[in-house]
Amino acid sequence: MKHIQDFAGHTALVTGAASGIGASCARTLAARGCSKLVLVDLDRDGLNALDLPCKMHLISGSVADPQLWSDLETDLGQLDHAVVNAGISASGLITDLEFSEWRRVLDVNLDGAFLTLATAMRAMQKAGGSIVITSSTTGIKPIAGIGPYGVSKAAIAHMARIAALEGMPQKIRVNAIAPGGVDTAIWDSSDVFRQTVAKQGRQTALKGMAETTPRGEFATADEIADTILYLLSDAAANITGHVMVSDGGFTL
Repeated sequence: MKHIQDFAGHTALVTGAASGIGASCARTLAARGCSKLVLVDLDRDGLNALDLPCKMHLISGSVADPQLWSDLETDLGQLDHAVVNAGISASGLITDLEFSEWRRVLDVNLDGAFLTLATAMRAMQKAGGSIVITSSTTGIKPIAGIGPYGVSKAAIAHMARIAALEGMPQKIRVNAIAPGGVDTAIWDSSDVFRQTVAKQGRQTALKGMAETTPRGEFATADEIADTILYLLSDAAANITGHVMVSDGGFTL
């Protein structure tokens, strides 16, 4: 009997797959039987470092590049699952942000997610499928100093709901996950975090940041990947248009 969280013989697309949540999703999908993974990331070396027991189609480029998706769609064929995960961070008060920085973040986090989602849904129109978009608790709970990131994550959560309605006639389920703090490389783009790590070490720095979370620690990328795969799997067959919060109690 097939287990309802197996992915044997399936094809899945994962963006932001070279590290963090995306890499964890790719590894877990392969471990649970996926026969083909289409993995997209700017970091070609990170993609090449993935050693997975399945066929891999590696694509190096920006998810915000329409030509990337146009080229991929030609050869994509039937797709069963997609993890719309690629994203970048930014910091700064709205009054201090340059418009170019605002556009840089929304270009990847919102426009890139739209292009990924639209391509994935077209590839699922004949046989159905399931999609999870990586949002964030910062799209639910306002946090000062990360305006473009929080706004982009709020927007893609709502985009997931709209896509869920539009995908129902083709049996395409679309959900979003809103993680709280997760121990991934995205923190390393922050100058403040790097300075704290230099003084205290990475684990101590993360522990200090997690003090506002009732759990008292950040999630691992593998923990978030497990929740994403649940939403992708037949175990969540009755769930669509939902934003799953996984934040250790941060938004309570």
